[in-house]
Amino acid sequence: MTLQVQPSRMSQIGNPLRPVHKRRSQTIDKSVLTFPEPRRIRDRDHVRFVAKQPCLICGRQPSDAHHVRFAQSPALGRRVSDEFTVPLCRGHHREVHRCGDEPVWWLKVRINPIVKARALWLQTHSLPIDRNNRPAAE
Repeated sequence: MTLQVQPSRMSQIGNPLRPVHKRRSQTIDKSVLTFPEPRRIRDRDHVRFVAKQPCLICGRQPSDAHHVRFAQSPALGRRVSDEFTVPLCRGHHREVHRCGDEPVWWLKVRINPIVKARALWLQTHSLPIDRNNRPAAE
């Protein structure tokens, strides 16, 4: 089967066998999308703070700051935000990376890492206070 293009249309669409590359003149404002791009916060001081805490599983120190992988949607070559880090000793950190199914691993140890990560994040990042002296909703 061959592709046939009318000569009059050829000048309008160019060569049908050659891909058309359009230049992007504007970037997309992702904040106005229905599902905005998740923010990936980097905070070295917070990661160091988390690493100074005892392991969530066994209480050993020193700890590694583990980024809870299922806390955000995956992005190519990017880890989750630093706000989703929890302390794990080296042994448990290796174990969670080798298990293959991180949410199941956390269920087996009966710990909700998202709640623990949020509590640690709030220790290093206080919530803004509104005029009525109540913490503002995020």
